[in-house]
Amino acid sequence: MDIILFHSVYGLRPAVHAAAERLRAAGHQVHVPDLFDGQTAGTTEEGMALKDSFGRDELLKRAVLAAAPHSESGLVYAGFSFGGSVAQTLALGDEKARGLLLLHGTSDIAEDASAPDLPVQLHVADPDPFEPDDWLNAWYLQMRRIGTDVEVYRYPGAGHLFTDSDLPDFDAEAAGLTWKVALGFLATL
Repeated sequence: MDIILFHSVYGLRPAVHAAAERLRAAGHQVHVPDLFDGQTAGTTEEGMALKDSFGRDELLKRAVLAAAPHSESGLVYAGFSFGGSVAQTLALGDEKARGLLLLHGTSDIAEDASAPDLPVQLHVADPDPFEPDDWLNAWYLQMRRIGTDVEVYRYPGAGHLFTDSDLPDFDAEAAGLTWKVALGFLATL
């Protein structure tokens, strides 16, 4: 499977490369674009400021350009938090998308979006300050409305970026389960 994996607002850090290696070890070809030109952040606040300094339109343009050379045969889009929102936006706009793996983040869904039978899997903390219950419920219903085959996995007590072993949010048990379920999902595509 060909996967494009987008980083969080922390930038392209070792944890993202480790995730890509985990996916490669399972037999997938993984592309890991750097949307922030090598810049990384030490805190969420710094990361949000870094993201905002580029602007959403510029970051989406960079993501599209990164995905384009690999999308002809159908990509699985994946991402961490902010990267999940980028992956979702691209996957819902790509009729050849083979799947969508969201780790810790979602995005708005366009009114005219349509993604019949697109397999989608979301892994998110419970509770998550960036993905509150009301938002997730509405997001789930909208994803079903546009035709996706969506699964949501919630991890009680985990921090927002619980799969990132370099951050205080890390939760080894939740991360292990996430990767087990996600690799199973990818194996079905």
